[in-house]
Amino acid sequence: MGSIIEFENVSFRYSKESPWVLKNCSFTIDQNESVAIIGHNGSGKSTIAKLMNGLLFPEEGKITVNGQVLSENTVWNIRKDIGMVFQNPDNQFVGATVQDDVAFGLENRGIEREEMIKRIDEALRIVQMSEYRHTEPHRLSGGQKQRVAIAGVIAITPKVLILDEATVMLDPKGRIEIMETIQELQTEMDVSLIAITHDLNEILQARKVIVLNQGEIWDIGTPRKIISRGNELKQIGLDIPFITDLSKELKDFGVQIAKEPLSVDEMLDELWVLHKRAPND
Repeated sequence: MGSIIEFENVSFRYSKESPWVLKNCSFTIDQNESVAIIGHNGSGKSTIAKLMNGLLFPEEGKITVNGQVLSENTVWNIRKDIGMVFQNPDNQFVGATVQDDVAFGLENRGIEREEMIKRIDEALRIVQMSEYRHTEPHRLSGGQKQRVAIAGVIAITPKVLILDEATVMLDPKGRIEIMETIQELQTEMDVSLIAITHDLNEILQARKVIVLNQGEIWDIGTPRKIISRGNELKQIGLDIPFITDLSKELKDFGVQIAKEPLSVDEMLDELWVLHKRAPND
C-alpha cells in the first residue's frame, strides 16, 4: 500500500559534544501497518518517536512522512498526520471531564460542533469509555486514563498513531486493558500503529518489529523471527517472554518443538501435536 514513514540514514545527537543517540537508521513503515519498536532503556526508541512527530530534527539523513520530507517548513502539516500517546496520561489531560478532554484537540483544529460530537462518540466507543464521558479524569484508573488519552488522539483521525511506552506506568490489569484496546484499533481504524516499548510481551500483535541497540538498527522482522533470537535479545538488555524461556527449557530436555510459540495457546498446540505423534506406551 506504500510507505507512510521513511527513515533514510538518520542520525541524531542532542549537541555537537554529546554522543550519537541514533546512528545511520533506515527503515520504512507502511500505510495501515502495525509496527513495534523495541530496545533497552537509552537505545533511542523514544527519540525516534520525537523525530517522527517533528519534535526533533535529524542531524543527518532524511525523514519522510506521508510523502513530505520533514523540515521546519513542513513540520506543522506532518503533525496533523501523527498522534502520540505518552507514558503518563495525567500529563495529557486538559479537560474537566472525559468528553471535554477528547474535544480539546478537535476544538484546536476548528472542527464544527456536529462533526466534533460524532468523533467524540466514535473515539470513546472504540476505547470502551462511552459510559465515562461525564467523569472527571482524576477519578479514573490508570488504564482508563490511558484509554481516554488514546481516544483524544484518535478523535483527530491521524494517519499514524504512536504509543510511546504507553503501558509502562500501569499495573498488570491496566496493561492488559490497553493492549486489548490497541488490538481493537488495529481492526477498526485506517491507521498505521507504532508501539514503542521495551517489553517483548507487547510486540506479539505487530506485523513488523524494529529492534534498536545503542542507537542502531539491530534487526527488523516478524515477532516470531525476533523472539526466536532469545539469547541474543538478553545480551542486548531485553527480557524475553516467559513462553520463550519455557520453549528453550523444553528443547534442552529434548522436546522437539517445531516453531517458536508466541503465546500459551501456541505452546499448548505444539505440545498437543507432539503428544499425538508420540508412540503409545
